Formats: sequence, C-alpha cells, structure tokens
Amino acid sequence: MRCDDVIRYLEKPFTAEESLDCLNLFLRKWFEKRYKAPTPPQLYSFKLITEGKNVLITAPTGSGKTFSAFMSILSDLMNLSLANRLEDKVYCIYVSPLRALNNDIYRNLNVPLDQLFSDITIQIKRITVGIRTGDTTQAERQRMLKHPPHILVTTPESLAILLNSERFAEHLKGVKYVVIDELHELANNKRGVHLSLSIERLAGLIGHDFVRVGMGATLSPLDEAARYLVGYEGENERDCVIVDATWEKRLDFTALSPVRDIVNSSEKAIDDSIYSIIDAIVKKNRTTLVFTNTRSGTERVVYNLIKRFKYGEESIAAHHGSLSREARLGVEDLLKKGKLKVAVSSTSLELGIDIGTIDNVVQIGSPKSVARAVQRIGRSGHSFNDVARGEVIVTSRDDLVECSVMLDAAKRRHLDTFTTPKNALDVLAQHIVGMSQNGKWTLDKAYALVRNSYAYHTLPRKDFLSLIEYLSGAYVGLESRRVYAKIRYDEKEQAFSRRGKLTKLIYFMNIGTIPDEVAIDVVTPDNKWQGSIQEEFLSRLKPGDVFVLGGKPYRFDSSRLMKAFVTPAPGQVPTIPPWYSEQLPLTYELALEIGRFRERMAAAIGTPAKKSRNGIAALRRSGLKPNAEARKLLDAMPIDENAKVAIFNYFTEQLLYAGCVPNDRLMLIERTIDKEGERNLLIFHSLYGRRVNDALSRLFAIRLSELLNADVAVNITDNGFVLITELQARPGAKAISALVDGVGKGEMRRILTRDIRKTEMMRRRFRYNAARSFMILRNYMGRKISVRKQQVNSQLVLKAAEEINPDFPIIKETYREILDDVMDMPRAERVAMALASGEIAHKVIETSVPSPFSHLLITFGESDVIMMKDRRRHIRELQRQVLAKLGGRAR
Repeated sequence: MRCDDVIRYLEKPFTAEESLDCLNLFLRKWFEKRYKAPTPPQLYSFKLITEGKNVLITAPTGSGKTFSAFMSILSDLMNLSLANRLEDKVYCIYVSPLRALNNDIYRNLNVPLDQLFSDITIQIKRITVGIRTGDTTQAERQRMLKHPPHILVTTPESLAILLNSERFAEHLKGVKYVVIDELHELANNKRGVHLSLSIERLAGLIGHDFVRVGMGATLSPLDEAARYLVGYEGENERDCVIVDATWEKRLDFTALSPVRDIVNSSEKAIDDSIYSIIDAIVKKNRTTLVFTNTRSGTERVVYNLIKRFKYGEESIAAHHGSLSREARLGVEDLLKKGKLKVAVSSTSLELGIDIGTIDNVVQIGSPKSVARAVQRIGRSGHSFNDVARGEVIVTSRDDLVECSVMLDAAKRRHLDTFTTPKNALDVLAQHIVGMSQNGKWTLDKAYALVRNSYAYHTLPRKDFLSLIEYLSGAYVGLESRRVYAKIRYDEKEQAFSRRGKLTKLIYFMNIGTIPDEVAIDVVTPDNKWQGSIQEEFLSRLKPGDVFVLGGKPYRFDSSRLMKAFVTPAPGQVPTIPPWYSEQLPLTYELALEIGRFRERMAAAIGTPAKKSRNGIAALRRSGLKPNAEARKLLDAMPIDENAKVAIFNYFTEQLLYAGCVPNDRLMLIERTIDKEGERNLLIFHSLYGRRVNDALSRLFAIRLSELLNADVAVNITDNGFVLITELQARPGAKAISALVDGVGKGEMRRILTRDIRKTEMMRRRFRYNAARSFMILRNYMGRKISVRKQQVNSQLVLKAAEEINPDFPIIKETYREILDDVMDMPRAERVAMALASGEIAHKVIETSVPSPFSHLLITFGESDVIMMKDRRRHIRELQRQVLAKLGGRAR
C-alpha cells in the first residue's frame, strides 16, 4: 500500500453548513449561539471525525483546536444520550504531556457541557468528564471505578497504569476515540514512544481499533507526525487525514538589535536598551509574555524590570520549572484574569496552557528553532482572528543572524523537523512486563502488537527476543546484582506471562520514562564543598573541561556517585558554561538555512568589500553602505535598521579578514592560539547544529589526540567547535588533512561508541535506561530508592551485564540513545562523508587573531547567556585587534 494512499492531506475545507450539519442538533444550536462560524481547522475536522477518520490537526494557539477534536465526539455522545444508550464507560481518552493542560481541558469541556445541558429541557443522561493523573486523590479514583467518566483526561504515564488496572481496564473496552494533544512534545522523545505502545496495547486490550485524533501547533514533517499518531495494522499503515491550518493565523514579528553596534557598545548601553525595549512594549500592551531560554535568565529579567522601572509585584511574575506548582498555578490564574502586566518564562508557558489574552510576546535571545519561535509568538493574539505579535531581542551578532534567518523561515512557512526515537529497548522492556500482567502472550502475537507502533515497526526480532531473555531471568549472572526475572517464559510454547505479585507492584511503582535527577556536589581535592551543579550538566562534562561555579573557574577531573571532583583553575577560560545543559540546541534545518543565507549574503557584498581600498578603516570612517544586492537581501528580512547595519558590518569584516564566509557547503578551519598565547585553537566553523557538532567534534578530537599523542579539549557550540591542545602539540597541515579525510561508513559510530563508554554521559544515561527497564528500581515495597543508591546499583549492573554480554539490550539502547537522540549520528555521518568526498568543501587558514565569526565560538563558556559581560569584553577586544590588523593592511 503506497504512503499517499493512506496518509493524505485534505486540501479543501468543507463548508460551514457541511461541518455544522454533522453535529447533534442541540450541540449545533449551542455552538451557533456562541460562535459566529467554525474556524478553519474546525471546517476540516468536524466532518472527518464524524465519518470515523483518523485526523491530525495542526493549527495555532487560539484557533479552536480543542473543539476541532471534541465537537464531533461530543455530538456522538449526545446522540447516544438522547437514544438512552449512553453507558457508564469511557468512550474517549484525551492524553496530553502536561497536567496543567489536562486541568484546562477539563474546565474547557465542562463549561460548555454545563451550558449545553442547561439549555436542554428534556431529561437525558449528562456527558461526564474526569481527570486521572498522579494528582488524582484515592477517593476520586474509587469514584471513577464506580462511575467512569465518558471522557477521560489523562497523561501518558497514567494511561499505562490504567491498562494494568484490572477493574478500570474493563471500563476502557468501549473506547471509540483517543485524542493526543501537543503531539510535537511527545512524538520526539521517549514519553511519546511509551505512549505509542500504550495505545497499541489499548487496541489489543479492547479487541478493536478506534478513531485517533492528534493535535499540535507546530508539527513538521506532518507525514511523520501522522504516522506516529496512527501506526500500523500488521504490515499496512493505518489511514490518516492531515488538516494543516498552521499558517491560518497571521504572524507579525521582528528581530531587534538593541543598539546599532552590538560589539562596541558598552555592557550598560546594551542592557539599558534591552530593558527599555521590553518596558516600552509592556507599556503599550495590556499583557506581555517574555520568554528567555534559561531559568536564571527569567529570574534576571524579572529582577531588572522591577529594579529599573519599579514594577509592583502584583504586575510582574516569573514562571519556570523550578518554582512550586502552587506558584506556577498562581501566575497562570493571574494571567487568565488579566491581572498581570508581564509574565517572564523560560519554556514552561510555551505549550497551550490557557493563560487568557496575551497582546505581545518578547523573546530574548534565539529560541533555536523556527517551530519554537512560531509556537512562542503564537501565544499572543488569543482569538483566532487576532494577529500574533512578537519581537525577538538579540544579544549578539551570531544571535542576530540566527534570529533573522529564523523569522524569515517562519515567514516562508518553513518549519524544522522532528524525529521519533526508534526501537527504544528500555521502554519496550517496561511494556513487556506490563503486557505480562494482562495474561499470557505468544511471542508472535506480542511482537506483532509492538510492531504496530510507528516507533517499533522496524524492531529486529532478535532485539525483541533478547529483551524476553533478560526479563525472564536467562542471564543468571545478574541475580548476584539483585536483577531478578520479571516475566515467566515458556520456551516450549514460545509464550510469556506474569510472574508473581511482587512484579505487579514493581511495575506500578516504577512506571514511566522521566528519570530521577538531583543536584551533584562539587568537591575540591581537599574535600571542600564548593556548591552544586545539575546532573544533566555533569553528564555533559569530560575530564579537563573548565566551568564556572560561584564566579570561580574549576577543572573537572572525575565523578563518583553524586560528587564531581574538581581542581581550581584560576585564570583558565571555561570551555562549557553553567547553563549549557539548559540551553536549547540549534536545529539542523535552521543551521542549514543560516548557511544558505551566509552564502547569499557573502556573494552579495563580496565584490564591493574587496574593492574597498581602505578596507575596514573606510567602512568605519565613511559608513560604507550595503550595495543594491546586499540591501535587497537585508530589506527582505523581518529585522530593524540596527540589525541590517550590524549584519552587513559583521559579514564585511569576516570577508575582509578571512577571505571567506563559512556556510553549510564550506567548512572554514581556522588555526590560531588563545589570548594568553598558551594553547592552540583549531576552530571548525561547522554550521550543522549542536547535536551534529557534538558527534563531529568528538570524532575529530579522538583522531587528533591519536595523531598528536596529546590531550585534546573540546568546546562545542551551535555554529562550530574548537579543538584545544597545549602549545607544544600544534596540529600541522597533515594532521588537519587527516581529520577531514573522513572515516568509512559505520566507522564513526564504532569510534564514538568506544569513546562514549568512558564518559560520564554513559554512566548517567545507563542509569536512566536501567531504571526504565526495571534493571534497577526507583521505588521498592513503598520505599523510594535514593538517586545515589540508584547510581551505585546501576554501575554494578552495568559491569555485570558487560561481562555477560557486551551487546546486552539495555547497554545497546544506551549507546543508541546517546548517539541518535542526544547527538545526531545519522546526519553527522553524512556530513563527515560529504567532507571527505569534497561535496562539502573545506578551507584552512592561519590567523594571529581569530576571525570575527569565531569570536562567539571561542568565548562560549565565559558568561551567562543574557548579560554576557565578561564575554562581551573579550569579544570587543578581539574585534579591536581584527580591525587594527585590517587597518594596518590598508595603510
């Protein structure tokens, strides 16, 4: 069956009459009484869902997505109620990644239902809505067992629990609809993989399929999202109709440079301008939402607005994941009531939680993806007919180019893509244990059900069998590490089933994919505590990395359990900033878009720049203006005049100094030394996003270390990476040539797999995967196991598993997760091969002062992302040296 036979786009909406005619008469009257007409996504979806079609709806916030999914479902339930056939069972399951969003849906369904049933004079059974999450009280759970809601609102984790709740599972056997909201937040990670298996298990449990409805504001590619939503029936894809109303809502956005010269302006001038711009926007609007990219940035913006402009605490608030649930709900409630002038958030208000009417969105710094920019700016203009307005305030010249290209891509309706993790063995192990609790399964039947999930359709049978072996206790050597069998396997019947009451308790107490994380103590050789860092940050560190804690630089040496051992490193430049693990990575697609813009911009200004007899000196004295071609390119971008000048100057300086502008088809390799003259820097301008650069940099660092027989430190950013060696280990032309010559197909994965085993990331990620697959437990007999104890247990288990079978399924999954989910190995391999073949050109230059495009790259670790005071100072000095050299050449 060809893909386009089953996954198809509905190009033309139905008419309003065709859409409304699908609805129950009472429901139609209620809708027409309160709304002028169906919105675009509703004009597509009412009829499709009524006809029993699987539907993927992508539309902006405020476009009526909720009713797009639910009106046909409510209509069906109303018809059943009027016919006196509405039973006490679940007809519809709604799943979202956020409990807060679940509470919104509960309210947003019950209010219309209250209105609907108050308008009906005849006595009929009311449609009920219930929430089942980790917050649901035991009393409410008991009430649901007796009187199950017709529409069940839940989370991925709670749905998995319900599938193994024998009494409640009976109420699920009449499910006709499953609705997944914010699908883009699930389909690209293991929570979504977990959910996809739960949905296939639900279909197996009830013995029939159901209508699947997916919703999201920014989904790309839509066909992949649709395939994730519907999965397979055996070897055939299930059908799905895609309703794309993403761009129906008008967007009005601009990238702003706070000053004309973002490099040479003082820190005070830049900060004053940033906060003055925010204040002016806030004063113009009733409610403004400000996004930063880190929690610390959120707190800093709130502090500065209060300090500088005397905002009262009743008019401004912060909202991020480190605040208590009560504090976050309080902020959301104030926004809904229109009582806040400005809310500042990191990522926590990005999704579709109902926060009332937002007039304007301000983004500080790059959100790192087109989809995220559209999602955030789309939070403004609550009504579908409103214009979503937003400004992106940049904090550096690279930021400026990135945000300009990002908004231009949004203007051209080009979103970056997501991928669904494939064949995650840790999540599958968890579900096999869950399936065993439901009864006896033949291997063939279980394998077939698992492969119906899009995330597992390509699962090799040998990997499935290796999990059965592990879970059934075939690896006796693991019992010495307290890893016992979780299922009973009958080899003769080729079937598995439940194994004891304790396993059921283990399953319920340890279900889910979100790992436990804690703060890590930072300790010096004299055993003095210096502070703490996030565990995710620790997992990114390699021995020799330098980071700042409490304003002082430390070199990371090693870690043991919940401690990181460091040595003070006064005067050393950090290679990784403390907010690195919080910062969003630049997407591969956006990186390529930036590369294409760089190529076009360099071509547009290349000739006049080379003809400028006095080089940069003339540019500064006379204010050399962009030529017609460059001006045309800049004028087409959604940026202010300051930004146009800054971009033109930035590119001109790079062209004059380095002779080229690196892009996605030209990798510039720059050989230079650090500002102290103590270390060699080999700078790779590699414009493929941070996940690709993470893999490439590790490969090149390993190979360079072997070539020079020396230690190599690495500094990774979105736009490239730096390999750092001691002064005596200077990479020569042959060494550089050997690096870009590439490796054979599959060799890169082998080299990195060998290297990763020694990293902190491997140790931490294995613990996460071991917990998901019940090799270690997070909770046992009602007692929570500390993260410290989990880490001890996981290291013992890892060692034992490696001795038994180096290809042990959970070890295999850990390597897959690091290489394919944390890094982007498939694309990194393609880049490495293209570099070796010459499809991607490379150019090596030697500079006494690093070129302008490398300034942000080599100062990556020096400061906080919002203020950047130390970093700006260093960049200003680097640029002064560049300009001096260019001026010297001209004279």
